[in-house]
Amino acid sequence: MMTTMKRLKIGVAGGGLIAQVEHIPNLLALADRFELVAVSDPSAKVRAGLASRFGVVTVADVSDLFGLGLDALLIATPDSWHGEIAGATLEAGLAVFCEKPLCYGVAELDALAETQRRSGRVLQVGYMKRFDPSYEAACRRIAGKGGQLRYLSVEVNDPDAGPFVGHHPLVAADDVPPALIEATGERRRAQVEAALGFKPSPVLARGFAASYCSALVHDVNAVHGLLDVMGLAAGAVRGAAIFAGGVGSQGTVDLRDGAALWTMTHVEIPGVADYRERITLYFEDEIVELVFPAPYLNHHPTRLTVRRTAHGDLEQLDIRSGFREPFVLELESFWSAVVEGTPQRNTIADARRDQALLVELARAAARHE
Repeated sequence: MMTTMKRLKIGVAGGGLIAQVEHIPNLLALADRFELVAVSDPSAKVRAGLASRFGVVTVADVSDLFGLGLDALLIATPDSWHGEIAGATLEAGLAVFCEKPLCYGVAELDALAETQRRSGRVLQVGYMKRFDPSYEAACRRIAGKGGQLRYLSVEVNDPDAGPFVGHHPLVAADDVPPALIEATGERRRAQVEAALGFKPSPVLARGFAASYCSALVHDVNAVHGLLDVMGLAAGAVRGAAIFAGGVGSQGTVDLRDGAALWTMTHVEIPGVADYRERITLYFEDEIVELVFPAPYLNHHPTRLTVRRTAHGDLEQLDIRSGFREPFVLELESFWSAVVEGTPQRNTIADARRDQALLVELARAAARHE
């Protein structure tokens, strides 16, 4: 006899790019687990477009969602609103799925963690790479090998999302009230200053909010997961830089008390429609590399490659772990944590660790600015 799954009544706060390309279609496709009740967005054009394309109910303000009998809220608003909306959602007794970054600063995250503790509700951060089948295969491959790690590198060149979402019928929010746009920018500036503990230069502020906290944050989170399975922890920040007017960032972190090194670099290259994101681990006996596709290209599997020498010959092993989509898998995991009580993945504690490192990198970059 077939059993009927409990459907979570969920709303979406923010109808922008990631909601239109990923979250709304995926929630509708997971109709056995989710009932998408409504989507909020301040843009009348976006609301009309979402209603026409997806047949969803739309409202203008996030607060309009709370009276609709929801079980959970997915937050995909501009970053500087994430923490406030997540806190209000928890206090309303709802579970939260929030896009990264959850907050810019550690103090904000600590306050939000206390709100979550009181509410007893699930809060999951949208780090979809942790659910990538190839990433999970890499974790199994390197488990316990921390003592053999010599170097870990992250390299990302990114033209931004444009070349990879143009085939979607996206609706641009070009009618948002200027006062709201200004308020969002002011919130971001204040939150970045509070997170860093000083007033950064415009270039440093841009680099921290965008290159570090919107782009490299995914790789920092992924590397933290890789370090966990190897039994390692990130050490001291050795150096960092914000460059290219704030669209490039770099960082260097000690591993194994300086016996190994972790370097990371992200840079936007808007004139070249090519996206490359590589995490490479150099062990004494093998090199393990993950090459991620552009995030919004669904069902393009991440390439996991292992290179090693055996019997005098260089061997390369390509590992394929399936075509399942990380954006879908993270929603399934969120449903399971809320409904079935399975252990949460991508918690506030994970976000805190990620942001703490990014703050230290930004402070190091400021010292050499």
